[in-house]
Amino acid sequence: MQSDIEFVTWFRSVTPHIHTSRGKIFVIAFGGEVVVNGKFVELVQDFNLLASLGIQLVLVHGARPQIESRLQADQQEISYVQGMRVTDVTTLQYVKEAVGKVRVEIEALLSMGLPNSPMANAAIRVASGNFVTARPIGVLEGVDLQYTGEVRRINAAAILDQLKQGVVVLLSPLGYSPTGEIFNLTVENTAAEVAIALRADKLIFLVDTPGIQQQTESGNTLLQELTVRQGKALLAAMDTAADQPNEDIRLYLPWALHACEQGVERVHLISRHADGALLLELFTHGGIGSMITRDPLQIIRQADIKDIGAILQLIEPLENTGILVRRGRELLEMEIERFTVIEHDNVIIACAALYPFPDDKACELACVAVHPAYRKAGMGRILIDHLEEQARKQGYRHIFVLTTRTAHWFVERGFSETTPDQLPQSKQHLYNYQRRSKVFVKSI
Repeated sequence: MQSDIEFVTWFRSVTPHIHTSRGKIFVIAFGGEVVVNGKFVELVQDFNLLASLGIQLVLVHGARPQIESRLQADQQEISYVQGMRVTDVTTLQYVKEAVGKVRVEIEALLSMGLPNSPMANAAIRVASGNFVTARPIGVLEGVDLQYTGEVRRINAAAILDQLKQGVVVLLSPLGYSPTGEIFNLTVENTAAEVAIALRADKLIFLVDTPGIQQQTESGNTLLQELTVRQGKALLAAMDTAADQPNEDIRLYLPWALHACEQGVERVHLISRHADGALLLELFTHGGIGSMITRDPLQIIRQADIKDIGAILQLIEPLENTGILVRRGRELLEMEIERFTVIEHDNVIIACAALYPFPDDKACELACVAVHPAYRKAGMGRILIDHLEEQARKQGYRHIFVLTTRTAHWFVERGFSETTPDQLPQSKQHLYNYQRRSKVFVKSI
């Protein structure tokens, strides 16, 4: 029975994420290391699962280790400039050979439906093509990179046409010039420009680390959410840091920021080593890696009628334990303009109401509730500080609260205990002496 309840709870928790993802375009980029590490079969299952949920997928693969292996086997010279391979005529032949082999292997796995897997007999169609027009990078640091190129243009219309037909589009790190030349591209450049051209909802990079990490006194801390501004500051700090960051972050973070600035809503960097990391990042609220957005995900705003269901979910457990006075849906609908909420990534995680008493220059703070997952993150303090500032701007001098179970919490935030007869006259008439709530007040 307990496992059944846990399953139902889990299924309900992921359903909103599935609903909002259906029909969206996700660009997923991964290096050739993913194909050779023995875990690619599991990742293909996840790709098939995403496609079956109605998500439009564009996969961009790399082939660096496969190219390295072929060059080393034939004792060919290997040279890099700023993390990019110097691709001469000979090296280009190895690049084409390795990229073609990797692409065919990926297409085969995506097409077979994987018997005895969760996606057995899934009919996933795959399309590849000359969707990327490229140009040579030219000379860097005095070195001619020759057939190493960068994206010039993406044939977005052709890719979108495939996606609308339910086809998974697979792109290799090769680009073609109008004169028929072939250029070796980086997977990060290709994926970012494809995501921008398609106005993708998500760009996802599978990287070596759990995500973007920041050095602290207690060790490396995973940064689960960053804005573009924070990401740029982090890059600047990397340039002056004594310890060099992971190479993958150096390669992918600048392109992640570029994609966000050019209209991609969210960019994710997640570990290629964790089984199911893709699903955990996309279908759990906290995710498992690092997510970059142009603007902050968390906002404080006035509640409106569409928030009533979410507010009820927050306050009902507290009403059931007697911490809050019970409010019905009808009362909430009548008083919704009194409520302020904190919204994080489209989920209401905290709420509070402010009731004015203009004649007494006072406001009542009521119905303070925070989602259990965020109670140690200071959301209650942030919300109260915001409401105090709003009340102060409107000319109120005092804010008071009635509580039965959270007295110490309010005392820690500058409230002082008083007596019910110090309440505004109109509020005194409504005071419930059976409930015997303690009264706390704070000058603002």
